[in-house]
Amino acid sequence: MTARHCWRLTVRDEFSAGHALRHYQGKCENLHGHNFGVELCVEGRDLTPDTELLLDFKILKTALKDVLRELDHRVLNDTPPFDRTNPSSENLSRHIWRSMAARLAESPDPQARAVRLVSVSVSEKNSQSATYLEWAEGDPPAR
Repeated sequence: MTARHCWRLTVRDEFSAGHALRHYQGKCENLHGHNFGVELCVEGRDLTPDTELLLDFKILKTALKDVLRELDHRVLNDTPPFDRTNPSSENLSRHIWRSMAARLAESPDPQARAVRLVSVSVSEKNSQSATYLEWAEGDPPAR
């Protein structure tokens, strides 16, 4: 029996922003702010032959910082796509996932193009988070 393997890399960052949850019917429907925490996970099977890395953390962290820069110190309700979509942690995690997937796919680094984005989690507090994942039809979700 052949063992299957992969490596997972996780990076974390944060951004500060204000938002108001539409249709919430509670105090969070009013404008308020958070220091949002973001955790991003990628996986892959092949290490580089020279450095034996799946992907340089620097590449992953730089791409995430670029995505978060578009959200940092903004009123999310005024920032696309959240001017149309509720700026919930769920929608933030999906937006960051899709932005990161595009950046990785378009990267000049072949290792960045080879990894699979597993998940993006967004937290408003340390005690709670929303996680977004996508997978191809027929593939099992990441565990």
